[in-house]
Amino acid sequence: MRKPNLSDDERHRIVCLLFESCKNQKPAHGKVQEVAATFNVIRRCVSKIWTAAQMQRQVQLPINVNSKIPGKSGKERLPCPIEKIMALDVSKRTTLKRLGFAIGHAPSTCQRWVKQGVIKSHTNAIKPNLTLDNKHLRLHFTLGKLVFDRLLRCIKFKDMSNVIHIDDKWFYMTKPTCKYYIGSDESEPYRSCKSKRYITKVMFLAAVSRPTYKDNGDVLFDGKLGIWPFTYQEPAKRNSKNRLAGTMVTKAIESITQKVSKDKLINLLIPAIKRKWPVSASKEIIIQKDNAKPHINGKDKDFIEASTSDGFNIKLTQQPAMSPDLNILDLGFFRSIQSLQDENPAKNVDELVKNVQDAYERETAECQDNVWLSLQACMVEIMKMKGHNNYKLPHLKKAAQRRQGTLPRDLVVDEELVKECIQFLITCGLITELEQLMLDLGIQVPF
Repeated sequence: MRKPNLSDDERHRIVCLLFESCKNQKPAHGKVQEVAATFNVIRRCVSKIWTAAQMQRQVQLPINVNSKIPGKSGKERLPCPIEKIMALDVSKRTTLKRLGFAIGHAPSTCQRWVKQGVIKSHTNAIKPNLTLDNKHLRLHFTLGKLVFDRLLRCIKFKDMSNVIHIDDKWFYMTKPTCKYYIGSDESEPYRSCKSKRYITKVMFLAAVSRPTYKDNGDVLFDGKLGIWPFTYQEPAKRNSKNRLAGTMVTKAIESITQKVSKDKLINLLIPAIKRKWPVSASKEIIIQKDNAKPHINGKDKDFIEASTSDGFNIKLTQQPAMSPDLNILDLGFFRSIQSLQDENPAKNVDELVKNVQDAYERETAECQDNVWLSLQACMVEIMKMKGHNNYKLPHLKKAAQRRQGTLPRDLVVDEELVKECIQFLITCGLITELEQLMLDLGIQVPF
């Protein structure tokens, strides 16, 4: 790598060193070569600086050996045609090579613009396609999560400490494509499978609620109610190198029916709630789920019987359709578990189940509480977009606020934004329950 040009300070130090060794206005023998080695430059470079200093001294001028190279030297950088890039269809800018071809520049030039921050890489995920009714329901759902704080005289989100979010997710033994960092001479890892369809996967049911804290900041309840695999055991039919025939083997339930889902809900989730729920917390609990077909509704007789015993009153509600961003498990909790689970490779279903459950237990209360705040931020954006999901989640800097002790428990919502949303629903002809909502929030909107 080429050494950078000498700084002005270094050039003046060279002159000073040579003047100190002068005899009869000439540097001592070998001094020029010594100074050149000290500053890691060639002898000719030091000689040019010394010659310039001598000439100025002979005509009695102040010695100035500063570099004449301007601040921005070299070939002029190509300006980024950002407007031309933005005018292109996104299909023509999926790679730097394709983008460069479309605008008539080399891919290396486009890469330079990326390093400069003029353009950036973006990974785009497909979002659910919402109908007008979907948007209205999403907006009405978020408005229902608001409450008027009579002490602070503002509208903010409900605490939601009595809400439990549940959801199902497939966890895979391995990913079809994995990224590793290996040595330059290390051989690439070899992985094989007959087909991606043969990768073992297990469905899990997870349930979480919002963590609660004591007055001194210690965790009272971490919000983790459990994560349960949809598996069964049966004896092995034949011998193999791993086990003998007759050994009990854990297998994944491939078809998740309503009967299987109901069994997990009544026999595992409800008992876990009753066992782990804080004694001081309200027994009026809401379980929020999505609209998957295997899920039962809140009118199921067996569920009502199990959920209304022992002093509890647990209700089952559905979140708006096509709204994974309104469930904290889909919003970020599952992603966090997946990341932790990937750290430990599994060779069979038992190891996969253990890895997922261990990852679930490793999740901290702070991490969960952050996702609940992100959920509230999502709801604010949904209100701004009038129910649409085409929004960018704002960065709340939760970690920094938590360290400073300024992280709010619930986000405050602008009253004017709430009025706009209510007026929008009224304009759309959705007046049902809006009168009670406005009364609860202490606002008035003309019909």
